Amino acid sequence: MPAIQPAHRTATRPSLRDRVDQRIFDAIWSRSLVYNTCWEDPAVDRVVLGLGADDHVLVITSAGCNALDYALAGPRRIDCVDANPRQNALLELKLAGIAALGFEDFYAIFGDGHHPDFARLYRTHLRERLSPFAREWWDRHTQWFASARGSFYFHGLSGLVARGVRTWFRAQPRLRVAMFDLLAAGDLESQRHIYDRQVAPLLWNRAVNWTISRQLVMNLLGVPHPQRRLVQAEHADGVSGFIRAALEYVFRELPLADNYFYRVYLTGRYAPDCCPEYLKRENFLRLKGGLAESIRVHTGTVTAFLQSGHAPISRFVLLDHMDWMGSYHPAALDAEWQAILKRAAPRARILLRSAQTRPAWLDQVRLADGATLQQRLRFDGALAAALQPRDRVHTYPGLVIADAPA
Repeated sequence: MPAIQPAHRTATRPSLRDRVDQRIFDAIWSRSLVYNTCWEDPAVDRVVLGLGADDHVLVITSAGCNALDYALAGPRRIDCVDANPRQNALLELKLAGIAALGFEDFYAIFGDGHHPDFARLYRTHLRERLSPFAREWWDRHTQWFASARGSFYFHGLSGLVARGVRTWFRAQPRLRVAMFDLLAAGDLESQRHIYDRQVAPLLWNRAVNWTISRQLVMNLLGVPHPQRRLVQAEHADGVSGFIRAALEYVFRELPLADNYFYRVYLTGRYAPDCCPEYLKRENFLRLKGGLAESIRVHTGTVTAFLQSGHAPISRFVLLDHMDWMGSYHPAALDAEWQAILKRAAPRARILLRSAQTRPAWLDQVRLADGATLQQRLRFDGALAAALQPRDRVHTYPGLVIADAPA
């Protein structure tokens, strides 16, 4: 049977509603900071990646939290790539803070989400360390960190959703108390009891299910409509059913004592004993002592970055962006995989996430010689299956781990 070439594949034809949803998503995304914190669990990533001193890492920037986490393992170089320059501006601000500030000021900014003297610190210590775009962006958004009534984590698109949740809780005082009781629970048995008796009966109703199923809410969370369709196909009860199942697993099956992902969006701040690794004093000092210097920031697509250089890359962290590419831009996805494998070092490890347990596009990608990913890569489904239940975010059913040829 002749090899299937990329030109033979066609994208799914979007409906009028799809096109409208996509234009709204593009308009929002092109003007906004989408993620104010990373929404992937780096504790899982560390097990998958096994980072060492010789590793060269490519990671999609997002909010930069996980790149800083990887830097603590001491890899030789970390290239952070994002097509949204505002995401890179956030990482630049964190790197500037690590270089120029003491721990207390840094933690107030990124741990509490608020520093009463942020405007002065920004002007005198941080601004000069930023690229022109990042400087212009933060010149206009210093108030995100300076308001005593708010928090940085209630800004940006995902922050708007968190702010909406906070407003809902304030209107439901019994639910608000129950959620804080849940965060304070000392063990899983207590968590399950509080969730089943106090939280679930108040949290889930028709209005909530309708709201979280809207594409506008998905847009604010950085989920374009092609990915929403994958979620709908994955779960019999659609988006709302998927979200409910994910939250119930987190609240009933995983300890919340170190689950900083949900704490920050429920409270607007981290806690010293429940925060990303880069916000712990000893790790901040290690980053400040030189580990953060391994990080480089690039604005553009993954494919463009890979095609711009030649140095072998041993670790790829690609998040979930291939879901929407597989739906509507299969030729671009083919080109990206071609670029990945061209730059991959022998036995390079590739980590990505998906809204599907097993992404359909894995079987559809064709390389320039007609080879499939199954023919070119070795997938470690057993490790992925073992690690997926430990993911503290649990909003990605699919965890894909693959190794390049030796």
